[in-house]
Amino acid sequence: MSGASAGVPHMSGPPKANRLEENLGPRAANHAPLTPISFLRRTAEVYPQKPAVIHADRCWTYREFYARCRRLAASLGAAGVGRGDVVAVLAPNVPALLEAHYGVPMAGAVLNAINTRLDARTIAFILEHGGAKALIVDAEFADVASEALRLGDAKPLLVEYRDDTVVSAPGAGASLPHSIDYEAFLDQGDGRAVRLPADEWDSISLNYTSGTTGNPKGVVYSHRGAYLNALGNVITFGLDARTVYLWTLPMFHCNGWTYTWAVTAAAGTHVCLRKVERERVFELIREHTVTHLCGAPIVLNMLCGDRDDPGARTGHVVEVATGGAAPPTSVIRALESQGFRVTHLYGLTESYGPATVCVPQAHWSTLDLETRGTYMARQGVSHITAEECIVANPDTLEETPRDGVTMGEILLRGNT
Repeated sequence: MSGASAGVPHMSGPPKANRLEENLGPRAANHAPLTPISFLRRTAEVYPQKPAVIHADRCWTYREFYARCRRLAASLGAAGVGRGDVVAVLAPNVPALLEAHYGVPMAGAVLNAINTRLDARTIAFILEHGGAKALIVDAEFADVASEALRLGDAKPLLVEYRDDTVVSAPGAGASLPHSIDYEAFLDQGDGRAVRLPADEWDSISLNYTSGTTGNPKGVVYSHRGAYLNALGNVITFGLDARTVYLWTLPMFHCNGWTYTWAVTAAAGTHVCLRKVERERVFELIREHTVTHLCGAPIVLNMLCGDRDDPGARTGHVVEVATGGAAPPTSVIRALESQGFRVTHLYGLTESYGPATVCVPQAHWSTLDLETRGTYMARQGVSHITAEECIVANPDTLEETPRDGVTMGEILLRGNT
C-alpha cells in the first residue's frame, strides 16, 4: 500500500488538537503577565512591617515602600504619564530611584535611569532620543540637568528630589527651575490603584550604553525579561528574606543588574548609598549586618585596601558579586581574609546585566588559592533563567572548543 502502512487509516487535513489542550487557553485564572511589580505587591502583603529600604538614619517598611511607589504611579498618571511614556531619573542610589523602579512601571510607563557621571550634552541627547515625558532629578545634579535641558529640545515635567538625610551632599543647595518637589509630587497621588502590564512584553525600562564610539545606544527591557532575570539573581546569588543588600552598584547600571527587583522578590532589605566610600561601606556592613553587595572590579579593589586595618573586617560572611574582568588571586585572597566571598558574573546592558556565572564546584574548597583562583576566573555557564551561551568562531559561528584557551565571540540566546 502506498501512502500509509497496512492497517493504519489514512489521515487527511490538519491534525486534530490534543484533547488535553481543549479549552485550556490562557485566561485570567491561569495566566498573568510576568512583571516585577508583583514582587513588591506580594512582599508588602507577606512582610508589611519588615524593613524594605534603609537610607542613612531613616527606614521604610515594605507597607510604606509599597504605598510610596503607588503614590508615585498615581501622581505620574495624574500628570498625564501613561503607557509607553518614558520617565527619566537622574539620581544616585537614593530611595527615590528605587521607588521609580516600581512606581514608573505601575503607571504603565518606562523607566530611564540615567548615568549620573555623564556630561550635560550626553544627557540632553538621552532625554531627546528617549522622549522623556518626565524627569526626576536629585538636587545634587540640578545644575547638570538644567544645562542638559538648555542644550536640548526636551521639555519634560520636572520633579526635584531633595535628600534631607545628607545635608552635605555636593550641590545640595541647587534647585531645578520650574520643578516640583518630589515629596509634594507624591502627595498629589492617592495611590489606590496599581496598573499591571496588559502584556508582559511591554517595556519596563530604557537603558543607554556608554557612547564610546558615538552617541549612546538605547536598550529596552521588557517586564517579562526583568522578572526572569531578577529571579535568576535570587537563585544564583542566594537571596532570601534574611538578605540585607548594600547598594554599592549603581542602580542606573542595567537597573542595578535587576537587583532592584530581585532583592524585593526575596523580601530582602535594600540599604541605599549615595556614594561608594570605603570606610562608609564597612560601617554599613557592620551596622546593618549586610549579607550581599555587587560591584565592578574597581569596587573590589577599593574594599581590599589595607589588610591590617581592623576597620576593614566585615565580622561575618558577605557575598560579593563582581562583573567584567576576573579578580586576580591577590584580590580574592585579601577579600576572603576580610570576610567576603566572591562570585564572578558576566553580562552586558543588552542581557539585563548578569548572563553567565562562575558556579563553584564542591572540590574547589580543597584547592590552594592559586589554583582555585584560575577556576574562579571562569564565567562560562549560563544564568539559570538565561537559555544558551556559547563562544563561537566569528567567521563560521560554530562553537569553539571548551578549553579555556580558544578565542571567539560570545553568543547569547534566551528570554533575557
